[in-house]
Amino acid sequence: MSKDWLNIGGRVCVVTGAGGGIGRTIAQSMADAGGKVAVVDRDVQTARDTTAQIRSGGGNAVAVECDIADPASVERACKEAEEAFGRCNVLVNNAALVRNGPLAELSVADWNAVINVNLTGFFICSQIFGRSMRENGGGSIVHVSSLSGSFPQPTSGAYSVSKAGVLMLSRNIALEWGEMGVRSNVVSPAMVITPMSETIYRDPSVRAIREKVVPVRRIGQPQDIADAICFLASDRASYVSGQEVLVDGGWSTALLTTVPRPGFDLPKKN
Repeated sequence: MSKDWLNIGGRVCVVTGAGGGIGRTIAQSMADAGGKVAVVDRDVQTARDTTAQIRSGGGNAVAVECDIADPASVERACKEAEEAFGRCNVLVNNAALVRNGPLAELSVADWNAVINVNLTGFFICSQIFGRSMRENGGGSIVHVSSLSGSFPQPTSGAYSVSKAGVLMLSRNIALEWGEMGVRSNVVSPAMVITPMSETIYRDPSVRAIREKVVPVRRIGQPQDIADAICFLASDRASYVSGQEVLVDGGWSTALLTTVPRPGFDLPKKN
């Protein structure tokens, strides 16, 4: 089998929110596959840290400061990435923001902050980094949504709403830009340890309960998400567009295991 089975080698891969967490793992994985990675983050120091990590392993990366909710900032980031590596072939929309709170009490400012980053920011980046894809024969965009985009997550403010919007944004891009060679897909994580969720898993009893409801009986890691994204970004997924891949260990399939079904329940394992 070819070492570059994914055929990402030499391609320019832009990853937003790549300063840490899942984004850093995505950027590292793209670099490990031979991609030239633009590490985009609002916190330029964390972007530099990711870049240093990639370079220390022999990868090719450049740190780019960017506020994805600001079109002017994204234009500058696009120019920097193109000056460093050339036109964008792969865009991973990953940057995200959470402002918790029940809807009855959520401020409009917090609502707008989440929508501006998690949805509008994805649109802006897709439009601007996708320009060269539309003009030069195609590319791949992968958006990071969440299982909460399909199943509402209470007291998380606008988070679920923003992630639901990402699903439709991706489908619209796939439909409108497909004839220009641009593919657009979504990866939706759940039950994954991230900087946003790590505090939940500090309690061993909570982790045990969560592991029990996941069919594969473990909590996901950032690498699980990165692997799915690399596949969708690659030529191996060249006929996949407008789709959502749930990376949740099968949790979303387990709804009917949460209620008693006498005569149908699987026997309990000791």
